[in-house]
Amino acid sequence: MLEKFGNYPAQLKVVKTMVELGLRVKEGKMYCADVELSSSSIARAIGADRRAVTSTIEAIEEDDELNEIFSALMPTASFKSVAPALGWGVIEIVPTDPHLPGILAKVSDLIARKKISIRQAIADDPELKEDPRLFIITEDPIPFEMISEIKNIEGVKSIVIY
Repeated sequence: MLEKFGNYPAQLKVVKTMVELGLRVKEGKMYCADVELSSSSIARAIGADRRAVTSTIEAIEEDDELNEIFSALMPTASFKSVAPALGWGVIEIVPTDPHLPGILAKVSDLIARKKISIRQAIADDPELKEDPRLFIITEDPIPFEMISEIKNIEGVKSIVIY
């Protein structure tokens, strides 16, 4: 999908932002869920020209495969910044290899065995982020003794608890 914008750096920037934020296109316009966004406001927010946003929308709508993807994207709220204020825990995991399968499964299994509920898990896309992370938001803060157990899981390079 991203390779279709490889020769157009400004459009690639717009597309990456759209995927990261879950912005969709419909009838020549961009939306966050059902809220219409202006090309100018998006351009200002990402440091691009308004025409790059408009041409990206046009390119997406002219391509059946891209249109199918970008007409269905939806935003997802992330609780990682507000979790401490809610009394929840946050585990930020830096993987040794973001393509290694099973990291989330192993960490969530460990958390479940400690009888802690997971409220949310969000993984950065390695195609969009240079240094992707996995964030796991738990209903209760993670006990100190779990830190070394999580660090010992295959594929976990380092962790941050907050």
